[in-house]
Amino acid sequence: SMSVTAQGKTLTIASGTDIESTNIHTVTSSPSFSVLEHIYEPLFSMSAEGVLEPLLAESITATSDTTYVIELKQGINFTDGTPFNAEAVKANLDWVLNADNGAPFRFLLVVAGQPAEVEVVDEYTVQITTAIPFAPLPAHLSHGALAMISPAVIEQGTDFMASNTAGTGPYVLTEWARSEQVVLTRNDEYWGDSPAIETVIFRVILEAGARLVELEAGTVDVALRVPPADIDRLEMNPDVNVVITPGLRTIYIFFNVTEPPFDDVRVRQAVNYAVDNDAIVASLFDGAALSSQAPFAPPIFGYSAQTPYSRDVERARELLADAGIEEGTTVTLYHPTGRYSQDALVAEVVRAQLADVGLNVELQTLEWTQYVPHVRRPKPENNIQFAMLGWGVPTMDADYALYALFHSTEAPPGFNGAFYNNPEVDRLLDEARSTLDTETRQGLYAEAIATIWEDAPWLFLYSEIQVTAVRSNVTGFIIHPDESAIANFADKD
Repeated sequence: SMSVTAQGKTLTIASGTDIESTNIHTVTSSPSFSVLEHIYEPLFSMSAEGVLEPLLAESITATSDTTYVIELKQGINFTDGTPFNAEAVKANLDWVLNADNGAPFRFLLVVAGQPAEVEVVDEYTVQITTAIPFAPLPAHLSHGALAMISPAVIEQGTDFMASNTAGTGPYVLTEWARSEQVVLTRNDEYWGDSPAIETVIFRVILEAGARLVELEAGTVDVALRVPPADIDRLEMNPDVNVVITPGLRTIYIFFNVTEPPFDDVRVRQAVNYAVDNDAIVASLFDGAALSSQAPFAPPIFGYSAQTPYSRDVERARELLADAGIEEGTTVTLYHPTGRYSQDALVAEVVRAQLADVGLNVELQTLEWTQYVPHVRRPKPENNIQFAMLGWGVPTMDADYALYALFHSTEAPPGFNGAFYNNPEVDRLLDEARSTLDTETRQGLYAEAIATIWEDAPWLFLYSEIQVTAVRSNVTGFIIHPDESAIANFADKD
C-alpha cells in the first residue's frame, strides 16, 4: 500500500552500528548508506538482478566511447526548496572530484588518474566526459556515495554536511542521537510514491542477541544481521519472518604487505593454509555463508573461481619455517565487533587456528566508527599488521570489487589497506576498466584474480548471506543484496 492512509506509523530497525556522519559523499560503510539513502538519492539505482534503473535521472546514453549524456527528471526539489537540476548534479559530482574534500569514493569518477569532466548542457541535461573509455561509469552512478545533496548544504562546507541534510528522498532527518539512534520522518513533498510509514527509527544495538530480544518482545520491528544459528528458533515464532538475501559482501583479513612478517608472501600463504574457512562457515554460520574462492562473491560480473587454500597445517608450518618465522612469533589482529555477522567470533577462531601453526595472535578491537579510520591510516603512522574488514559490491562489477582494494593508487587512506602493489595487477585493472568489450574485461579480471590469489595480500575468508528478522505485521520491507534496508515500501498493520 503506497498511499498515505495510515497515521502515526513508526518502523523501528535495530542495526549494530551508528552512521559515521550525515555526509553521504564521505561515509564508507553500508550501515551509513542504508540510513542516508532514505534521505539522499543517486541518479540511478541497481536492481537485485544487476540492471541499472533510472531514479533521479531519466536515462543515460553513450554518445561516444568517452562521453555519456544524462537526462534528468524535471520538477523535483530538495527538501530545503533548492531545485534539483543539472547544476545540482554538477555541484555534487564536482565536490566528490575535488581531491581536497577527501571523498573516499572519488575513484568512481576517475579513470587512468584523470578525473571525469561534468558539464551542464541545459537545465535538465548533464554530460560526463572521461579521458579514456570507462566501462563501469553508468553502474557507478547508482552508488550511494554519488547521491545528490542540496547545493545549498554543500555551500555551507564540509562540517555542515557532516551533521545537516537536505535531499530529494522519501524521508527527512529529524534526529541523530550519536551511538543511540537516527530518526527519519516522511517527506510529504516527495516526488515519488509516498511511503506508508511515517517515522523510521534506526536504533543502534551492538549485540546481535540484544537485537533479537527486542525483536521478539516487539519493541523493534526489524533486526538486521541476525546470526544464522538463530534462524531455526526464529522461524518457530509466528510473530517473526526471517528474510534471507544473497550477499554481495566478502569478509577478509588484509595483511600489511609492507611490514614484517607479512611482507613475505610465504607467511601470507601460510596463514591462508592454516585457517579453515569451511569450518568457520559450518560452525559459525550454519552454512549460511560461502568460503571464498576469489576476492569477491560469485554473483558479481568478472568472478573467476580459484583453487581454495584448503587447511594444510604441515604446509603452513613449512612455509613459515622457510620464511624464517620462529615458533611463538606474536602478531596483532584487529577486528570489528558488532559490525559483521559473528565478526568477533571469527577473529577468535582465526586466533585459535593460527596457534596450531605456531603464531601467537593478540586480538584488538575498536568501536566501529573509530575502527575504519584506524586500520586505514596512511604511512608512516600505520603500523597495523593485519585487520578484518568486509567489502560489498553494490555496482555488481569486478572493477569496484578489485580496483579500490588492490590497485596501488588506492593505498591508505584509500581502501587498499594491505598497501598491495603489483604493477601487473595495476595494468590489468586499468585495462579492464577502460575496455568496453565484456568478454575482454572478463579475461583481464580472471588474470588479475589469479595473481591476487597467489600473492595473497588477504587471508581470504567467506562471503556473507544477509539474514534479517522482521515482525510479521510488517509488509514490504526490502533488504537489497547490496544490504540497503529499504523502508520506503514497508507498511504495518
